[in-house]
This record gives sequence, structure tokens and C-alpha cells, in this order.
Amino acid sequence: MKYIKLILILIVFTFIVGCKKKIYEDKTNDFLDLKIKEVEVYKELYLNDIIDIKNKDIDITSKNYQINTNNLGKLELEVFYTYNKKNYLYKDYIEVKDTTPPLVFSGTTKTVEINYDKNLCDLITYGDNYSGDIKCSITGDYDLSKLGSYKLNYTLSDSSKNETNVTVTLNVKNTITQTPTVSTKTNFSDIYQLHKKENTEIGIDVSKWQGEIDFKKVHDAGATFVMMRLGVHDGNGNLTVDKYFKENIKNAKANGLKVGVYLYSIATSKKEAINQADFALKTLNNEKLNLPIVFDWESWSSWNSFKISFHDINEIANAFIERVEEKGYQGMLYSSKFYLETIWTNNKNYPVWLAHYTKNTDYQGKYQIWQLCNNGRISGINGDVDIDIMYLND
Repeated sequence: MKYIKLILILIVFTFIVGCKKKIYEDKTNDFLDLKIKEVEVYKELYLNDIIDIKNKDIDITSKNYQINTNNLGKLELEVFYTYNKKNYLYKDYIEVKDTTPPLVFSGTTKTVEINYDKNLCDLITYGDNYSGDIKCSITGDYDLSKLGSYKLNYTLSDSSKNETNVTVTLNVKNTITQTPTVSTKTNFSDIYQLHKKENTEIGIDVSKWQGEIDFKKVHDAGATFVMMRLGVHDGNGNLTVDKYFKENIKNAKANGLKVGVYLYSIATSKKEAINQADFALKTLNNEKLNLPIVFDWESWSSWNSFKISFHDINEIANAFIERVEEKGYQGMLYSSKFYLETIWTNNKNYPVWLAHYTKNTDYQGKYQIWQLCNNGRISGINGDVDIDIMYLND
């Protein structure tokens, strides 16, 4: 078992050595005790949350000290305190545990073509708060060489042996046909009329997929800001500047639009995220922005292959955002409602750009920008564009 020693208070050297005051060990728990003996890994925890102070005259200057719960095992505590002009040392420990089972975040009805020869575990997407390597096993009768519908029982186990069991309906067909979707469009003018208030601005976000843009027409249509893709990470370690980025930022600014940028990332480590932040900073070359540099990570369908935990992805986002903020820019996280609610646990630390394609979002967290559709139409752009609302007082 791994032991981690945590000193919860800094003791002034002259107080201990110079003054040579005796320290009494609190062996009877007459003055302090623990409220809890176990805590979930990564839980935000402070000394005051776990220490039961039995006498109001006890002085613990470190009671607001944050405890590091990032490692499993016994966490040894040493708490120095003063009572009745005597110095005491209280020793104990808490157990840091991982009791959270893996999460399945994809549908559980799947269709494959007859004689499907790929890993059935990859039909669903799953992850864990602590473990990046989830074990997947499947039981149930099925025959991929025969047409039919089969019930498969998936068992997902993390490194702490927490398990999740789900039933997946597997349909084996001759061919997989896509259901045609009805193409509807959202007019920028309609969004403007509905959502433009004293505390809002209406804008768009663009990338190379919008091609050449007439930003004068975009501005004249009522848009006041544009979020634009600065670059993209292709998953093979390659970072490239968006084909139209330099043209877009120049022309958007020339036509009075506020500008922010985003980088499409597939980073799987903090080091990689910092390198991507540096790439964005180098590309900007001290260019002034009105709006943030955004970390955009959305490769959830490939999550199984990355072998990282939900904690890891939060740390990766933190690393990117902290890096750009060190250089004087504002950082931001982009994500959809589902992942903001289930995976992004650190989004309270920085502004959020919410993606939720609906008329009225029911997302309860804080967000600065809401991307409400991806089928928008605005003068100056040929084809679809995302439309966004920015809230000025949030």
C-alpha cells in the first residue's frame, strides 16, 4: 500500500527550534478527531471538512488547507495545533479510494453488417474517472454470420475493480442504411430578433468549411463577433493553421467584428496540450483578441482508443487554458451540454462555450457563449454556419 505523507501546516522554525517549546502528541483524540475515514479520489477536500475540533479554544491555523486526494491509498495526516498555550501534534490517516464505476456514454442499440469482424467492445463508448484502461468483456449468444437481433451483456471494469454492466442490442443486417434527414435552416435574422437584448451579442463561428467570407455583409446582417478556427490537430501529432484563418482574422477585424479563436485538439497529455497552446500563441504572434482562445476537444467517439481518464482530460484542458492565460489571453472551454454535465468537472474554473442545438437550452451550468445551431444562414457566407449568442453580464 502506498503511503503519502501530508504536512498540513507550516511550522515557523523559530517557534519550534528557537523557542524550544515542547510538542505533545495527541494520542487520546481528546482535542481532535476525524469526521471521515474515507474519501473519493479527486474530491475537493479541505482540512476543515474532515477535522472535528472538540474545543473552541483550539487554534489550527491550517484548517483551510486543501488536501491532495489525487492518489489512492492511505494519506497520513499530521496536524499541529495549540491549546492552553501548549503545542500538540495529532496524527491519523484517511483512505483515498476510487469507488466510481465506469461510465457508458453512447447508445446501447447497435447495428452491424453480416460477418462483422471488428472488436465488439468498440461498438460502445466508455470511460472512467480514474482509470484510463477499462477492461471490457462480453457474454451472450450471438452469431455475426447470421442475420438477427442479439442481446449482449457488457461488463466494464476499471483498475479499482469497479464494474458497470449494460445490455446491448446488436442487430446484424445485410446492409446498413442511413435514415435521410430533413434539412432545415436557421436564419440569422430570426435568431437576432429573438435573442438580441441589452446583455447579449449575436455572432457566428467559422472555419475553412465556410470558404471565403464577406465580413462586411456579415457585419451588416447584425453580427458583432466571430469565433474562428485558428488551427487543427489531426491526431497524428500534426498541427496546421486553418486555411482561411489569417484571411478571416484580418477581414473580420477590418469590418468591426470582435474576434476570438479556437484550436481543435486531440491532445492526450498535458505536455501535448501545452505544445498546442504554444502553437496557437505563435500563430497569433501577439495579435490582440477581443474574445478568448478556446480549447476545443470533441473526439468522444474515439475515446476508447485514447486510454485516458476523465480526470486526465480535465487536466489536459487546464494545461492549455493556463498556458494561454499566462501570456495575457483569456482561455475558454468549448463542449456540448452532455459532456459538460458528465465529464468536464473543472469547467467552473474558466468560461464555457456551450454547444446545444435547441431553441431553449436547459443546461444549468454557467456559460459565456451559446452555440445554438449549426445550420445557420447569414449574408456573406455561402452555406451553413454556426450561430452563437454571447452573454455580456455572465
